[in-house]
Amino acid sequence: MLFPLPATPFLRPLVPAVVLTLALAGCHPRPAATTTAAPPTAETASAPAPPAAAAVPAGISAASIGKYLQAVSSDEMLGRKPFTQGEERSTTYLAEQFKRLGLQPGPNGSYFQAVPLVEITGTPAATLQIKGKSAGQNLSFQYKTDFVTFTQREQPQVSVANSALVFAGYGVVAPEYGWDDYAGLDVKGKTVVVLVNDPGNAGNDTTFFKGQAMTYYGRWTYKYEEAARHGAAAVLIVHDTRPAAYPWSVVLSGAVSPKLRAQTANKGADKCALEGWLTLDAAKKLFAAAGQSYDQLYAAANKKGFRPRALGGLTLTGSIRNQLRRQTSKNVLAVLPGTTRPDEYIIYSAHWDHFGVGKAIAGDSIYNGAVDDGTGLAALLSIAEAFQQAPEKPRRSIVFLAVTAEEQGLLGSAYYAQHPPFPLNKTVADLNMDMLWPYGPMKDLTVIGYGQSELEDYARAAAKEQDRYVLPDQTPETGMFYRSDHFNFAHVGVPSLYASGGFESRSGGKEAIARQRQNYTTNMYHKPADQFDPSWDLTGIAQDAELYLRVGQKLAGETTFPKWRAGSEFKGARDKSMGK
Repeated sequence: MLFPLPATPFLRPLVPAVVLTLALAGCHPRPAATTTAAPPTAETASAPAPPAAAAVPAGISAASIGKYLQAVSSDEMLGRKPFTQGEERSTTYLAEQFKRLGLQPGPNGSYFQAVPLVEITGTPAATLQIKGKSAGQNLSFQYKTDFVTFTQREQPQVSVANSALVFAGYGVVAPEYGWDDYAGLDVKGKTVVVLVNDPGNAGNDTTFFKGQAMTYYGRWTYKYEEAARHGAAAVLIVHDTRPAAYPWSVVLSGAVSPKLRAQTANKGADKCALEGWLTLDAAKKLFAAAGQSYDQLYAAANKKGFRPRALGGLTLTGSIRNQLRRQTSKNVLAVLPGTTRPDEYIIYSAHWDHFGVGKAIAGDSIYNGAVDDGTGLAALLSIAEAFQQAPEKPRRSIVFLAVTAEEQGLLGSAYYAQHPPFPLNKTVADLNMDMLWPYGPMKDLTVIGYGQSELEDYARAAAKEQDRYVLPDQTPETGMFYRSDHFNFAHVGVPSLYASGGFESRSGGKEAIARQRQNYTTNMYHKPADQFDPSWDLTGIAQDAELYLRVGQKLAGETTFPKWRAGSEFKGARDKSMGK
């Protein structure tokens, strides 16, 4: 998935600093759609022409976006990697901007929320040993070629020995779909093998799970969590490029790098000892050794009534040696208190982190992260400035939150959600900004996870004021809704919005923006080339920031809370937190 890059002593020469008030102490691109963007919905297309959009609020402009974007993505920020001088510089800058804007610190009297993390550098054994009752069943899988493993346990070494292998379909327990891949199977101490994505992805039935659109049950993080809840010693996901939506090389690059994890009181003891992936070829060999056909088991796992099963008496042995480094990172947050309902909160979020200083590419080793997610930070600061300059202050409190370690697995937002400075049942919504496109104004507003909550109605109304139409996620099968920080708010029940323009440019149409997005993904994403370009047209980012401002202003003036739609997997968590 997302991975840090190894440090290297090579740096490009530092350019003259953007004017910064610093104390120098020392996402996931959305994949390009395989087809051109869908046209506006019939509802939108048939609607009367919208009124002219209101003037852009003070504080939001291409100039203000550019000022903040140059600052947060400058070489002086050293790529904004957690646990580095780049973290100190970037978090100090953000806190100073919040203070300059007259925003209040968090309830602890600080603009920082400490986020305890542990860096785990794992070295797996060179092989995974598979043994059966006969010599013909024995296999030796090779690290990187056939498998990768890692761990969340904070121990110098973790291992499993002669752990019985079982196949649990997709590893999904989804009561709302009447689905339980663990039904009748005791996996305590065993190694569970599961398929990638979720059952709905394999067929053409749009009513089965969510059809081609991935649910949370399709995320690899969920599969590890569910296996651990059932007491498994290890869990391995079968990698298949089509349902995974990324090649084995992506799995490999993420697995071999040091990983940041949240520190826990039990040091990860409730996690599986080994988590990892098998290549499709390795999985087929494993199933054959168990006297099973992979294709037949795959077909069975996609039908209602599937029952998990042991894999022919096979066992697995593997281990990992770990180096551990514990340290504290920071979320940065500030508050604009509400005038009449100050104990109810609307959160604007963006992640401040990127990959720091790493492997040099074309003589450049600073991974500036201008688009990912300097653009979100620039929008966050511009929106904060606009709220402060508005003649009427919001009735509800507005929280501006820049989170750490998104690139390491959404760790900063996860920590906030589990240790909220403001009550979750008093949190109205999270409005998240990640990777806004610097290619001019757009006609569309693409909503990731379309169909989840009533926040889409607020977004549609704001888009109409800008003469834009709402477009559902164009690649829902990739599960983008679960791959940015808003997901951790959704996971605990807070309605969340993640939207931006990006599929139909006002000047170049669908084809031009598709080329620009593809160029970014191929040549810039998670590379040093993702740096500020003076030729960028930032008016589209200003347009998105204005839309988010208007959504927040509307929410701040109400007394009701937006709701999850019926069928959302997050509705239950919200109902529980609200005492329903």
